[in-house]
Amino acid sequence: MFRLIWIVGIYIRGFMRRFMPTNIAIDATRIRRGHKWGAPLMLLAIPYIYVGSIVTTLIDGGASKWLYLVALVCIWNALKLIINGPVTLALLARTRMEERRAVRYSQRATGPLVEAMH
Repeated sequence: MFRLIWIVGIYIRGFMRRFMPTNIAIDATRIRRGHKWGAPLMLLAIPYIYVGSIVTTLIDGGASKWLYLVALVCIWNALKLIINGPVTLALLARTRMEERRAVRYSQRATGPLVEAMH
């Protein structure tokens, strides 16, 4: 039984990773070219929070309690986007430091040889 739950969880995660818009956007910000879009992507959390508040207002007004699931998904996506912003900024800073370090190392390695040849 545990194995079945594990396998179903793996398939659900794979489906969510490939087809859900916030997961696609977050995956796009985790590559080198996308690091700079992490902070602006945080702004997308605002509509998710707004929709979540509208849905909870509808529920308070007498709508189906099943809409709590929609509100939960909206709030979860907003939290993912909010957390992703600082994470991608840290990744961008780390990547730029590594690139600077690599440039300095290559200049140090080739510098004396280039000067000696001239």
